[in-house]
Amino acid sequence: MFSALLISKTDEGQTVEVTQLDEAQLPEGDVVVAVEYSTLNYKDGLAITGKSPVVRKWPMVPGIDLAGTVLESSHADWKAGDKVVLNGFGVGETHWGGLGQKAKLKGDWLIALPAGITARQAMAIGTAGYTAALCVDALVKAGVTPDKGEVLVTGATGGVGSVAIALLAKAGFTVAASSGKASEADYLKQLGATTIIDRNELSAPGKPMQKERWAGVVDSVGSNTLANACAQTRYGGVVAACGLAQGMDFPSSVAPFILRGVSLLGIESVMAPKAPRLAAWARLAKDLDMGLLDVIGGTEIGLSGAVAAATDLIDGKVRGRIVVDVNT
Repeated sequence: MFSALLISKTDEGQTVEVTQLDEAQLPEGDVVVAVEYSTLNYKDGLAITGKSPVVRKWPMVPGIDLAGTVLESSHADWKAGDKVVLNGFGVGETHWGGLGQKAKLKGDWLIALPAGITARQAMAIGTAGYTAALCVDALVKAGVTPDKGEVLVTGATGGVGSVAIALLAKAGFTVAASSGKASEADYLKQLGATTIIDRNELSAPGKPMQKERWAGVVDSVGSNTLANACAQTRYGGVVAACGLAQGMDFPSSVAPFILRGVSLLGIESVMAPKAPRLAAWARLAKDLDMGLLDVIGGTEIGLSGAVAAATDLIDGKVRGRIVVDVNT
């Protein structure tokens, strides 16, 4: 038996509780992992609160991230004792996820925990930080370099934004951070931002072409914020879009793309192939100051605190990352 957070569907909606499950109930997979830590991402918050139909198979153990140790494996790449990380692949949506003490998974979904990163640190990074690394890799691969100008990070106090700022600053970029939380300016500067922008400057409808400002953008917000970021991107600049905190809509025009040669890159982290995953985690292991995780991922809770924390996350009351110790 093991403890897990279980979401069940009822006629009235859904119930969420920490309960005891039998290992025989675990879903199909060729690797059993003793989970040490998980984390709460925005998608987990939606699943736990029921604010959006994230869960597509019932009942469900949420948690799109996990880090732990292999207990059993029939997969060629893994053996008992291996330290592993998982991000995405529908875990926590269609396959039981990380908010439990054990998980049974497909070995192809796993990567080795990078040297120098602990399981707790990996979950302080989580899908949010891994996605941030994918965004930074995409900008660099597309030719954005520090000498070309500032890089804008929207949703800056969130998990993606926080790690993106730290990675960009480490890579030598001058970073402008957009946030609606004026009180967090010192936090953002501690991560490496040099300029703080009120998100209201970007969140309202704007002109399709605006003053050129950004050599690159990491956007986790979408909607008007993404449209304005594109409209302000310099000639030949690159925008990496990975989120929709403001909305899924994109009220823009083709003007920035055909008149300034701006590139809009979609960053998808859930089903990303192994090569970009490994590259992203290699960047995190090399460039992310693990000391900053005490700031970014300073909140640690147990399974019993996940429901309340998920509500706070959806309500915009959380800064940075939440790490879940599934064994407390």
